[in-house]
Amino acid sequence: MAVGAVEFTTSNEQLEGWPVRITGYRIGARYFCHVDNVSPGAIVARASGETADEARTKAVENARARLAKTVRR
Repeated sequence: MAVGAVEFTTSNEQLEGWPVRITGYRIGARYFCHVDNVSPGAIVARASGETADEARTKAVENARARLAKTVRR
């Protein structure tokens, strides 16, 4: 039996002035979240947790830290 992602959510937001897409989902009992930079869609941060909020919070914190260091040209 194949197990796939459920409780899939996605939202577009701004972090540190950058447009990002935040995607969350559950596989089994574990929640996962990743933040990508929309265009070209490269993943900036990933995280997992026991709850959806925990995974999202960790991923957003990591993404904020990385994007704050990114130099705009």
